Amino acid sequence: MSTTSILLIAHAPLAHALRECALHVFPDCGDSVVALDVPPNQPPEESLAQARILLDQLGTDSTLVLTDVFGATPCNIAQRLTDGVRSRLVTGANLPMLLRAVSYRSEPLDSVVNRAVVGGTQGVMQVAISAPQNQNRRNSHDQDTYDHQQ
Repeated sequence: MSTTSILLIAHAPLAHALRECALHVFPDCGDSVVALDVPPNQPPEESLAQARILLDQLGTDSTLVLTDVFGATPCNIAQRLTDGVRSRLVTGANLPMLLRAVSYRSEPLDSVVNRAVVGGTQGVMQVAISAPQNQNRRNSHDQDTYDHQQ
């Protein structure tokens, strides 16, 4: 059974940090998740050459390439690297996206891409802070029951 590999290309040190998080949750994913941190002053051609080496080292039939910001250097490098057939590019990488992709890496590439995008978008949410956690609890024997916090 073929496994989809994942290549992270992001501004340094994000790619390696995301990979380390994935390894923390999925210790067995080390062979299928690789990272390329793009340093701020490195010429794009050097980063592209490094990315090609990593892609070749993965040696799989399908690779999902994740980048951090659309239009930035890591994404531009990834766009030149991916072919749309054996490799696909998704930008806006976050940890929920990566974990979802790793979880389903045994599925076909199109499925991994869809699951990664859904995981990334569902992983972004505003969390409501409920009042009881942020307010002092009143004792039931307080005399003024109509006293409101300002």
